[in-house]
Amino acid sequence: MTTSSPKSKRSISLHQRILNDLEENILSGKWPPGHRIPFEYELVEQYRCSRMTVNKVLTQLANMKLIERRRRAGSFVTKPHSSSAVLEIADIKAEVEELGLPYRYEIKTWKRQAAGLRDRKLLDVQGGSPTLKVVVCHYAGARPFCLEERLINLVAVPEAAEEKFQDLPPGSWLMRQVPWNSAEHRIRAVAVPAATAEELNIPSGSPGLVVERRTWSADHAVTHVRLTYPGDGHELVARFSPSRTPAAAPGSQAA
Repeated sequence: MTTSSPKSKRSISLHQRILNDLEENILSGKWPPGHRIPFEYELVEQYRCSRMTVNKVLTQLANMKLIERRRRAGSFVTKPHSSSAVLEIADIKAEVEELGLPYRYEIKTWKRQAAGLRDRKLLDVQGGSPTLKVVVCHYAGARPFCLEERLINLVAVPEAAEEKFQDLPPGSWLMRQVPWNSAEHRIRAVAVPAATAEELNIPSGSPGLVVERRTWSADHAVTHVRLTYPGDGHELVARFSPSRTPAAAPGSQAA
């Protein structure tokens, strides 16, 4: 981190300096979600400024959805809240960076295996077909953001057999490597099971949002991925317009 010279600090307004300081504490993770930031009078004393200046800074942070102001209780850092388009394949890194938080990922599992019964169903491949199982935890700042459980069809993407995903996470790597022509989404609410909850650092049974997706290239299923998000930190958004022909309702059969 670079440090500002005294001259550069004087060149910005006091309002901006206070805003920069508080925003950095929040986005760096120094003040985690739920942390109470100093009261207005404490900030007035610290920065030797007017209460009006501090109030404007806190109002701006609230408008940026970085803090929540509670009457008589103070101001608290909010939990990051992201959204994805239902009909788009979102890049997780981009989702995190839109929140203004640093992104990183960890490969938890990397295993080549012959397709078993479950794999055959997920990827529509023959028994014994080569597949790659990858489990990845994505982070927003210091907190787990999403757990990715992915199965890759090595018949469709043979080059993935030796790829360790050190430079790019699997989803980003596949999007660059393989042109896909169709995808299927399944979205549901779940009680997060113990193993997944441990990776996400949330209590077992907490509400979660699961997005399962399969993508195809030509006649081959490329990958199946299951993305699990803590339920109170993610939402899915769809934009659509009226169709000439009414679509079949979920669970119904088109004529």
